[in-house]
Parts: sequence; C-alpha cells; structure tokens
Amino acid sequence: MLMNTKGTALVTGASSGLGAEFARALAARGHDLALVARSAPALQALAADLRRDHGVRAEVIVQDLSAPDAATRVAEQSADLGLTVDLLVNNAGFGTAGHFDRIAAEREHDELMVNVVSLVGLTHAFLPGMLSRRTGGVINVGSTAGFNVAPYFATYAASKTFVLNFSLALWSELRGSGVKVLAVTPGPVETAFFDRIGTRKAAIGATPATPVSVVADALRAYDRDRGYVVPGRGNFAMAHLMPRRPRKLVALLGRRVTRQVADELTPSAAR
Repeated sequence: MLMNTKGTALVTGASSGLGAEFARALAARGHDLALVARSAPALQALAADLRRDHGVRAEVIVQDLSAPDAATRVAEQSADLGLTVDLLVNNAGFGTAGHFDRIAAEREHDELMVNVVSLVGLTHAFLPGMLSRRTGGVINVGSTAGFNVAPYFATYAASKTFVLNFSLALWSELRGSGVKVLAVTPGPVETAFFDRIGTRKAAIGATPATPVSVVADALRAYDRDRGYVVPGRGNFAMAHLMPRRPRKLVALLGRRVTRQVADELTPSAAR
C-alpha cells in the first residue's frame, strides 16, 4: 500500500551517483518519485527498491537529456503518468576534460544540452505549476568548478557557472512566492564521474565526498531556503577565496593546477 506522501519529486540522472541518492533520500522523506535517465534497467531496479523500502510511488521516465526536445518529452510523460511535480531535482550532467581543441565538438554540444538546456527547459516546464500552487521547489546540481575559471575543463566549468547564476537569479526572483530554488555546488564526489572521464586526477588532489553527505547537506540547505550551498568547509573556502583575485590571474593559476589532467588524458568525456 502506498503511503501518503509529500508530493512528487522528479530527479534527473537518477540511475546512479548523486541522482540515485537524491531519490533514496527524498523517498525516505515521503516523496513519490519520477526517475529520469537513459538507463531503463537501472531506473527500474531503483524504482523497485524505493517502492519496497519506503512505500512510495516510483515511476520511470527513460530519456536522453541531450535530445533537443528532451524537456518537452519528460513533461509530457509526467503528465501521461498523472504526476504533479512538486520538487524538480536537475541533477543530470556530465563533464569533458582535456585540451579544448581536441575534444569532439559533438560531445561539447551534448554536454551543454544536458547541463544547461535541459535544466532550463525542465524548469520552464514545471515551475509555473509550482507557482500557481504557491509551493514546491527546484534543486539544481552545479559544481565548485562553477565559481572559477577552469582551463582544460572549459566547457564543463562554464556550464556550472551558468547553473549557479541561473539558480541564484531565480531564488531572488521567487522570494515570497512559496517556491524555493537551490544550487548545490559540490567539489569532487565519489561517483562514476572520474572513472568515466578517464583519470582520478580530475579531482585535483581533493578527497571526494560521498553522495550521502552531499545530498544531506543539499536537503538541509533546501529546507532553510539558502539559495546555494557548497558542501564541505574546504570546498566552501576555495569557492569563495579564488574569485576575489583578478580573473586573469585565476585563469593562469588554474592552468597550473589542471594541466595535469590534460596531460594524462587522451581527449575524453565523462557521462
């Protein structure tokens, strides 16, 4: 029997990593779930676990978010399932690393479609309903990379800068509306990201956090309507100290740190 819930949360990139952990944590809070990713078997397995462990409704929406009409398709499938999305977690994303001129343009295009275009499209799709109900929220997963210039992660870092600024702008616009917006900007997290990107050096010497700790920090910040959160004290310090320096100097200093990644990689992408 399904329990009475706190509404439906739609989580993108829910097949693994932070997305799967967001789904588990929200189900434990009593939310029904709509799970979005490309991998049907992984989503079906997670949905079955959530139904069994938490007694919530868990639906699967299989969608590649790099497709031009991805947000429209997700919104239509949600409507077909009779779901009213009360919390949107835009977690899906991937990174490219290496010398920009050697990374396939098609991969960079897909990266921006997933990290930026689908995030904005899904927010456009579900935010009006939340505003009309005067309740709900959007959680956008960014990165500490979004605070800084990141040579050899040029497109990835720029996409995460967009996520941070977009989220904070909406947070400001929607004050008093009953709808919350949060940007979550973690440093390295222990997910498949580094295996897929091709080198653990992409963590730039930092010890990756666990998905459990990042999601716990994110949901605490969301409850408090903080606008953005940088999980981890070390990450918080780095995120806020570096941008205070001249931007060209930051770019030059960043090159010294991130060059080790480019030197190790045959141009590759993580997803």
